Amino acid sequence: MTTDAALEKLTKEVERLNEHRFIRVQNSWWRLILFQFTRGLAFGLGSVVGATILVSLLAWWISQFEFLPIVGEWAATIAKQIELSE
Repeated sequence: MTTDAALEKLTKEVERLNEHRFIRVQNSWWRLILFQFTRGLAFGLGSVVGATILVSLLAWWISQFEFLPIVGEWAATIAKQIELSE
């Protein structure tokens, strides 16, 4: 491979990389800010939904243990409130 052919191949590869979506987002401040904001919203929403499901399952599971005097009553109360709200 000659130097000119290698240079041409490298030039085409750099052009192809510059057309990639990630590079286009990184080249514009507004696109980068919008992308990061959207990413943060998605992460926050996923965290809240996941934590809600996890805590509700944990509260339901603990409410099944009636031999735990304080925690069992507390979880049973939460389970009753959840059932009433539905």
